[in-house]
Amino acid sequence: MSGKLRILPLGGLGEIGKNMTVVEHDGRIVIVDTGLMFPTAEMLGIDLVLPDFSYLRGRIDDIEAIVLTHGHEDHVGALPYVLREIGVPPAIYGGRLTVGMVRSKLEEHKLRDVPLRDLRPGERVGAGEFGIELIHMSHSIPDACAVAITSPLGTIMITGDYKFDQTPVDGRPADFARLARLGDEGLLCLCGDSTNADRPGVATSEASVGPALLEAFSHCEGRIIVTCFASNVHRVQQVVDAAGKLGRKVALVGRSMRKNFNIAANLGIASVPDGLLIQPREIEDHPDEEVIAISTGSQGEPLSALRRMAHGEHRDVELHSGDTVVFSATPVPGNERSVNETVDRIFEIGARVITAADAPIHASGHGYQEDMKLMLNLTRPRYVMPVHGDYKRIRLHAGLAESVGIDAARIFRSRNGVPLEIDGGGARLGDDVGAGMIFVDGLELGEPDDAALRDRRTLSADGLVIVVATVSIEDGEVAADPEISFRGVPMPSGESPDALIDGLADVVEDKLEDALRGHAREPAMIRQDVHDAVATFVYERLKRRPMVLPVVIEV
Repeated sequence: MSGKLRILPLGGLGEIGKNMTVVEHDGRIVIVDTGLMFPTAEMLGIDLVLPDFSYLRGRIDDIEAIVLTHGHEDHVGALPYVLREIGVPPAIYGGRLTVGMVRSKLEEHKLRDVPLRDLRPGERVGAGEFGIELIHMSHSIPDACAVAITSPLGTIMITGDYKFDQTPVDGRPADFARLARLGDEGLLCLCGDSTNADRPGVATSEASVGPALLEAFSHCEGRIIVTCFASNVHRVQQVVDAAGKLGRKVALVGRSMRKNFNIAANLGIASVPDGLLIQPREIEDHPDEEVIAISTGSQGEPLSALRRMAHGEHRDVELHSGDTVVFSATPVPGNERSVNETVDRIFEIGARVITAADAPIHASGHGYQEDMKLMLNLTRPRYVMPVHGDYKRIRLHAGLAESVGIDAARIFRSRNGVPLEIDGGGARLGDDVGAGMIFVDGLELGEPDDAALRDRRTLSADGLVIVVATVSIEDGEVAADPEISFRGVPMPSGESPDALIDGLADVVEDKLEDALRGHAREPAMIRQDVHDAVATFVYERLKRRPMVLPVVIEV
């Protein structure tokens, strides 16, 4: 063994999403995945959450390649931002569908002439001193692969998202033979998906969902709206097949739904019989009992097609009594509230809702505990670093590794920013290089401790009080009555806004007179005194802490 190998997670540990891992040997780098995460409820005004890739800034010349395991947003969604901020590496590798979806995404960001390379499973390419190979796996999207990276110290494998589906829809189970050969050859380190480490047993086959959907559809008398991930091409295909058997037309609703299915169809991965597909605007031209719409919005996303349908804001489809909405997905952890709000709105309209709790109409794309044990037993790694999960699931995954005989001292539970370092002397966790998150707010990238985000949280909770004070520069006196206004401040019952403003005006005038005498009329000090006095008064009266914005005008 020579040199030091570093496996540095920049995202995906201690969280579900924004998966990104740096593999580094003697200063040369291969990046695996560049995912994003969607904002949580408290991230007000934030559009997307990216991994903190500050570690890579200024190092584009050290990066040999980026490898993408599959086309889900939590593995490829940050790529346009990484390329703009870090630079474009010599090559970006992925499967056929992954490359097709990423190429479309980059074109939307006006990133062209990017060296995307379609790498077929089993094909091995060089990237500087590294070797890169994709290994076919089963997941909820076609062309999902694990990545085997050879280095001077040995081979590591990052599983990506996977399960061991013995009857996959496309007839191509995971490459068990190659995984076993990796174990025979001696796998240095396994970085394994931990998403379902808390679920015992074996993951359900995707092929079981099709018959369940057909059974559910056959009992629906009116229009059917199915919502699932736009990238789950196999699920969309099974809905299309069921619609054909029932003599219903199919409409793909949502830009990403249409785009992804068209890409898959052009690659021969998906197909629709002639005459079965209609445009969303044509739905109203057909009787309700002859239509199935497949829509985005399974996670309750505010701008998704289903959410807009439920609120009467979609230009082509409006939900009504008699419709059946089928949620062929389960909420990603953190999305439960928005999904429940959408479901409740659908019930309010009078439509029927079928979820995975009511019928077996969804199968997870991630392996359960027995799938993870099988992966560990097939590959027999020297070291294990659980990834792709919150701390609970990472710890459970580590326990599974111990249960199949891997020494606890060779299992490393890390977190974002903390590398696993391997050299001739063994393996250990290195120093924290720092890896938080980056927010996308419109077109801007920012840090999570940005004052603007803190301000948004304050404003959303307790509102804003604006105080405009006018003072004389010449004699240091109050030159006009203070102007006070409220924006979004909750008023308790029995509290009069006019009385509150009158009381505040007296407080502000008294504080101005004291401040003008005591601080030699310095505006910054006057603003601070007014701020403190107003905040104290409002809290005593309302038990609220709104943002106080004092403005001092000198005349």
